[in-house]
Amino acid sequence: MATPQILQQEIEKQTTLLNDLRTQKAAQELVDEAKKKLGELKKTLAQTTGAAAGAAKDAGKKRERMLLKTAKGTRDYGPAEMYCREHIERIVKDCFTAYGGSCLDTPVFERKDILAGKYGEDAKLIFDLMDQGGEQLALRYDHTVPLARYLAMMGANNTHAKLWQVGKVYRRDNPVMSKGRMREFSQADFDISGTWDPMIPDAELISLVCTIMTRLDVGEFTVKLNNRKILDGIFEVCGVPAEKIRSISSAVDKLDKLPWSEVKKEMTEEKGLDPAIADKIGEYVKHKGKRDLLDKLNADPVLTANARAQEGLGEMEILFSLLDAYKVMDKISFDLSLARGLDYYTGIIYEAIVEASAPPGFGTADALAPSGGAAAPAPAPKKAKKPKAAEGEEEEVDESQVGVGSLAAGGRYDGLVGMFNAAAAAEGKKAQELPCVGVSFGLDRVFAVVWPKWVEKGMRSKETMAYVVSMGEGLLRERVELVQELREAGIKADFLAKNKPKHQAQFAASEKDEVPFAIIIAPEEWAAGFVRVKEQRWELVDGQKVKVKTDASDKGTQVRRAELVSWLKNTPTLAGWASGRLVS
Repeated sequence: MATPQILQQEIEKQTTLLNDLRTQKAAQELVDEAKKKLGELKKTLAQTTGAAAGAAKDAGKKRERMLLKTAKGTRDYGPAEMYCREHIERIVKDCFTAYGGSCLDTPVFERKDILAGKYGEDAKLIFDLMDQGGEQLALRYDHTVPLARYLAMMGANNTHAKLWQVGKVYRRDNPVMSKGRMREFSQADFDISGTWDPMIPDAELISLVCTIMTRLDVGEFTVKLNNRKILDGIFEVCGVPAEKIRSISSAVDKLDKLPWSEVKKEMTEEKGLDPAIADKIGEYVKHKGKRDLLDKLNADPVLTANARAQEGLGEMEILFSLLDAYKVMDKISFDLSLARGLDYYTGIIYEAIVEASAPPGFGTADALAPSGGAAAPAPAPKKAKKPKAAEGEEEEVDESQVGVGSLAAGGRYDGLVGMFNAAAAAEGKKAQELPCVGVSFGLDRVFAVVWPKWVEKGMRSKETMAYVVSMGEGLLRERVELVQELREAGIKADFLAKNKPKHQAQFAASEKDEVPFAIIIAPEEWAAGFVRVKEQRWELVDGQKVKVKTDASDKGTQVRRAELVSWLKNTPTLAGWASGRLVS
């Protein structure tokens, strides 16, 4: 009988097969057969686990075997994947510091009342913790609310600050692991606090987004822009009751994943909006563009009569002028369907997307389509609704029909710090306000886009540049001395931890890590003050990385030990090294 571990592995393989069949649009009978087999495997696993638990209970002496797997919505990252993730994080942090940011760190969990009431409809995704020592706690949902809490605790007197933070956040969402949509994931935030002249910090942040997206090499990207003041003004002139504005805003925000007909249905049937009002909203939110759209809105007498919308349009005029100076207007799409579901946004809002951001049914993300006011393309026809999972089973997610989502997003939240100050202030005391604007990068989503390209390009998974190899009787002490000498000189080096290793085993170890320099020491040459350096190279052949064969007579280059460090540092390979680059 198969063990739970084997069954779990079979389930993972079958899930991958099912998603591949859906992605490839295979015949329906093949998809149905794969789904049937997956269901049978899950049922067998449940029966096996239950039988094992029952047998252990009956026997009294036997124990239930542990099922080794990560919790739902979490995953492990191996060394090669972590090397790519560190590369991503390094670029983000370098850009954060280049834009004048200072690092901040806040606790991974907060008091529950700190997080409550800040996320609108997404509040249901907050991870509650058990009561600990009289405090109701929750895992942080993002970095923005903890930052606002920190600024309020500091007295909201940090009038001009740029702060960044990188760390894990948690959401009790239905995960789609292959798209970087998880329950535990990494976010990198950059926020500017204080009272500045209008739109200067906002433009600075959009420039930062474009700089990071370019350096990450995620491919073609678009930064969708909107302004909550304009959007709220649209809702007001269309006749949306004040108490429904936030919930209707959340519905509009789904236009990058759903056609207008579905969004309208949510507005009217689920949220009770008059269909005539929904149709008026639809006439506005279908538009996107650049200055042409701004000019069109400024020429709308109904909209410009609304004070809130007029203020937002003025801000967009200033913003576009600044973005021209930053030379990023070619990446911008002014998109009236962008709403951002979080309650705390008060002004400019934005999202950075790539083609993979949208669900496959959309083909491309809405903002990537040519501007001109066309409605969002309709997604692929929905498949028959799948039956609910049996009790004890996880709901099946069709990963082939889910997009990565935005890689970065943010906006202005001028009232959040003041909200905390007001809640903490004594009765009748005026709360200190502190305007803020920020952006958050979803590093796991970025990884989901970058990793396939990383593999395709044959990137390395280690930075070891020199591997010390001995010929003859092991020369352990000599190897250790040379490795340490290289490390102290800033050259990443390694050796095989054996007393008398065979030279073939040492070369095999160096080739496994794709180390470009094998430093060979032999008794006679070492005694004379020399070592031999053999350069190793790799190339991509039909998508596979293979070692470039060298002539059997190539014994390497003899180099004086005293000159080894300078010799290595002057080679094109080491001098031109960039983190993760394929050595070819």
